[in-house]
Amino acid sequence: MATIAVRTRKGRKTDGVAYSELSLRQNASILEYCRTSVSALSGATAGILGLTGLWGFIFYFITALMLSVLLLLKAGSKWNAYFVTRRVLFGNGLFGGLFTYVLFWTFLYGMVHVY
Repeated sequence: MATIAVRTRKGRKTDGVAYSELSLRQNASILEYCRTSVSALSGATAGILGLTGLWGFIFYFITALMLSVLLLLKAGSKWNAYFVTRRVLFGNGLFGGLFTYVLFWTFLYGMVHVY
């Protein structure tokens, strides 16, 4: 992850923080890639396990929450050096990943349990 916070001056607590737009975009891209990959893997897992209905959606939100916690642990206590808010780690791409999850979930469920 690229560091985005750059202190303009050292020594003052009232100094502003400048953010690099390139680093913000790169970090958002990395988060989107992680969410898409985990959504595809968890969708394949749910399809192979044969989860249906509400249990499949619960499984997605549990894996998404686990990914968010792992990303927060990876960022560490200096998360504000990489992201503007923590909400980005928990909410960025959550519902976009849901579409990928459902795609892999239904495909592998059909391949394993229907055919």
